[in-house]
Amino acid sequence: MKTHRHPLHQLERTQVIQAPLSQTFDFFANASNLEVITPAFLNFQIRSTLPIVMRTGTQIEYSLSLFHIPIHWRTRITEWTPGTRFIDEQEHGPFSFWRHTHEFESHGTATMVRDLVEYKEPLGLLGQAAHAIWVERTLQKIFDFRHDRVRDLLERSTSGP
Repeated sequence: MKTHRHPLHQLERTQVIQAPLSQTFDFFANASNLEVITPAFLNFQIRSTLPIVMRTGTQIEYSLSLFHIPIHWRTRITEWTPGTRFIDEQEHGPFSFWRHTHEFESHGTATMVRDLVEYKEPLGLLGQAAHAIWVERTLQKIFDFRHDRVRDLLERSTSGP
């Protein structure tokens, strides 16, 4: 694990989805779903060839843009435990460090989904200022959108017509 002079920031979200564990985990394990749970303002696209076989060591290439500035991002799955959890870590991208832990737990016919993102902005003091002014708030908005979109997509598909 990398060491950091400044502490990592954390973003944590937990939600209960009214859908079974197998369906919920499969949704998150399908990398192409990232495009539908990411806000449109990011112009997010998966660049890796689909379908992506998820397992420890899988690399996924993305592109997005902020203020018309293209950003290339590559993550690697560093832990893969089907039905329970997986972790992706940035290999190349906009952060000095990014680790996203996805955890899943069955709650009867529902599933608890927990996201824990540990990250560090680049550029030292400038990055810290950007985090305080804009980055933290933007990440919160992205995960608010993701939270709502996942709930809508998964619960709609299990509720029937």
